[in-house]
Amino acid sequence: MSRAVKGTIVVDGQELTVSNPDKVLWPEMGITKAVFLQRLAALSPWLIKHCRDRYLTTIRYPDGVTGKSFYQKNCPSPAPDFVPTETHAGVRYVVLQSLPVLLWLGNLACLEFHASFDRVSDPVRPTEWVLDIDPSLEEEPRIMEAAVLVGDLLQSLGIVSTPKTSGATGVQIVVPIIPDLTFDELRKIGEFVGSYLCDKHPRLFTIERLKKNRGDLIYIDYLQHYQGKTIIAPYSPRARARATVSTPLHWEEVRRNAAITDYHLLNIEDRLLAQGDLLDRVAPQSLRQILTFIRSTRR
Repeated sequence: MSRAVKGTIVVDGQELTVSNPDKVLWPEMGITKAVFLQRLAALSPWLIKHCRDRYLTTIRYPDGVTGKSFYQKNCPSPAPDFVPTETHAGVRYVVLQSLPVLLWLGNLACLEFHASFDRVSDPVRPTEWVLDIDPSLEEEPRIMEAAVLVGDLLQSLGIVSTPKTSGATGVQIVVPIIPDLTFDELRKIGEFVGSYLCDKHPRLFTIERLKKNRGDLIYIDYLQHYQGKTIIAPYSPRARARATVSTPLHWEEVRRNAAITDYHLLNIEDRLLAQGDLLDRVAPQSLRQILTFIRSTRR
């Protein structure tokens, strides 16, 4: 039986233990824990930005992506003093706001980082609106076509959005907003958009919640965007064979049928250094006029 290997590193003045740095986490990509921690450090300015002020849920894979996994909502114990937490609905969540915290989680084989839609500082009024374009099939060649149709409809309504891959099978449409609407009000807009697209493209879209009833249709999930629910954070890795990363895209890339597997842990840093965070390119906007229009059509 091999002995566990441990060492320590100092990051931003905090001492961290790194265990089993040679453990392979993504066999297909040859990514060990040591490489993973290096990639997390490179991604940290962007990943932390999108997790800060959120309740964090991670998915841990102690033996890598081919092994068993479990969700971690409560802060792992014991936790170092530098790990901030917030208790919400009886759960003591980690709040990811520094590189030492990120690397501590990475050493625990937290391979995915899911951030809450509601913020710690203001849980009532969100600062973005998200539509999750979720295929019913594991292999769905129409997913980018579907995302374009959603984006085009939003644009026709005067809504500027950014698409991002989930890193798994879907695409999420992100709309930065001025925090002047509630989650319930945004759901009304989502229901309007989803219903319209289902009527317009009945062989492509559905808003049926139960997967068993969707057939091969692509689900427009407007219900996920709500208090207490989470989304895979932008620039979070995914526990997929290719070590994919949830990546914001240009609409031109979506129109060219970009592959979700094109964006992964070994190349995402170069993209970010060259292009920056595409989510920063869209200014927060108000959707109140859209909500008013929808309400007027239902009188």
